[in-house]
Amino acid sequence: MRFSSSLLIVSLLCYVYGGTSAIFTIRNNCPYTIWPATLTSRGGAISTGFELRSQTSTNLNAPAGWSGRIWARSTCSYFEGRFHCLAGDCGSGQVACNGAGGTPPVSLIEFTLNGDGNKDYYDLSLVDGFNFPVAVAPQSGGCPTAICPVDINNRGCPNELAVRDGSGGVIGCKSACFAFNQPQYCCTGPYGGPQTCKPTYYSDIFKRQCPQAYSYAYDDKSSLFTCPAGGNYLVTFCP
Repeated sequence: MRFSSSLLIVSLLCYVYGGTSAIFTIRNNCPYTIWPATLTSRGGAISTGFELRSQTSTNLNAPAGWSGRIWARSTCSYFEGRFHCLAGDCGSGQVACNGAGGTPPVSLIEFTLNGDGNKDYYDLSLVDGFNFPVAVAPQSGGCPTAICPVDINNRGCPNELAVRDGSGGVIGCKSACFAFNQPQYCCTGPYGGPQTCKPTYYSDIFKRQCPQAYSYAYDDKSSLFTCPAGGNYLVTFCP
């Protein structure tokens, strides 16, 4: 798993962790319980996993200069004392992910706070596939909301990309990279740059339904958003 290309570059260019902290309000609008999780790439740690019942919210305090990702897990339970989720599991065996990332396919929300130009950078990424509709709404006026409102699991996920639960329901839609591990889908080898890595049939499936989300690694032009640093953010699953 990796950050979308531009957000990673922004994170690497940020040498000073100064500035103000931010509050991420995580909202569950899904009709069932989910288990959000976070992975920090830079800055102080925040809660790495928790339960969130339907129609409830919780706040995460992100320290100044924080960079990382947020995702959600579903269909979770304990088995022989270990916590496990069929969608988005991080493999820790606990509700807290403790520095582990989510197993694709996962819909990712990526942040770099106090980045280049004293801006926050944020995006939605389906580069690792899809498991939840999601939105990021800055709480400061004038900053754009990024939204992927469509349940791709049940609207257009090809059979060859579908991840199913025990009853046959689709709970995740893999990216072509994760499904096939081919350079043209993973932007590796001869396709390892923006000039050679282009949209594919599979990335277009994601892009048509969620045009504001990254559909492949170099999908920067329509998918990377900024806001003046210092604001708070509402992250909604099933917006």
